[in-house]
Amino acid sequence: MQKPSRNPHRRLPAFVLPLLAALLPLATDVTAGELMVGNKSADSVWFLSLEDGRRTAVAQTDAGPHEIAVSPDGRRAAITNYGAGTPGHTLTVLDLAGAATPRTIDLGPHGRPHGVRFLPDSRRLVVTTEASGHLLVVDLDAGADDDPIEAAIGVGEGVGHMVALSDDGSVAYVSKIAAGTVSRVDLAKARKTGERTSGEGAEGIAFRRGHGELWVSNRAAGTVTVHDPVSLEVLHTLESPGFPIRIVFTADGRHALVTNARAGELAVFDADSKSRVATVGLLREDGEYRDTLLGRDALPIGVIADPQRPRVYVAISGADEIAVIDTGDWKVVDRWATGREPDALGVAE
Repeated sequence: MQKPSRNPHRRLPAFVLPLLAALLPLATDVTAGELMVGNKSADSVWFLSLEDGRRTAVAQTDAGPHEIAVSPDGRRAAITNYGAGTPGHTLTVLDLAGAATPRTIDLGPHGRPHGVRFLPDSRRLVVTTEASGHLLVVDLDAGADDDPIEAAIGVGEGVGHMVALSDDGSVAYVSKIAAGTVSRVDLAKARKTGERTSGEGAEGIAFRRGHGELWVSNRAAGTVTVHDPVSLEVLHTLESPGFPIRIVFTADGRHALVTNARAGELAVFDADSKSRVATVGLLREDGEYRDTLLGRDALPIGVIADPQRPRVYVAISGADEIAVIDTGDWKVVDRWATGREPDALGVAE
């Protein structure tokens, strides 16, 4: 396998990058689908062909794109612009069908937007805002003169970071890093109805669809907790040392995938037995991963399971690439180049 370029634009002057992005189409008709990659230090989203990882399009965002959500109907994506030195206050909305230009939604006083999920209607979404301690319900189709924020629900202190939704979208769950807790939010009543300890550094969060289980990765505790979705009681605690930072499920709900950032690995759990069935090493053995520009080691963070193919994609932040994993034998089969500091991932079919 030919070694990919780790950073194809590293030596280009900063002012050239927006010009190059403008020359690339925002959306393309790619039958195989595309992987969307949010590049936090490049303020961009790259579209990579799921056939071979080649870049097909670039969309510019505001500073610090941290998370990506694709609507259930597959027609648009929303990106949270967390900001860098200055808190961000916006979402970038992309039309994946290519019929409309990208647009920006201002969240007003609600800064540091991060976790984001679309509601089932594909029109509204929920987003956490760390700076204001809220979970927002945002209407993407609000009129030009209307406030897009349909509800601002206080979730309290503790750094509400990521968000997950129940199967029917009526309940949201927010992980709090500093508090080490998970909160339950009734969206119809627009209020928080419960909060319970999960583990120190609670961050990654995912709802196992069709099974009524809420899973949380607690990065400082090195654990994954499985919760009852109503009481938030901890039903199981799984060991996952090495800074478990994100958690997602495969499309069939059979496996839970956890990126252990400092361990440089993907932990694979059988969701029924609650046991680890595979560990995928993600860092190269050639020592190339030390990033002298960022002054940090490469860390696997963002992860997503392909909904139609037996593959998983992991963003290696600090190494500027995606590790492509075959779920048949849980091995890395390819590496695709990205922009600076990839993290957020989405699949556009």
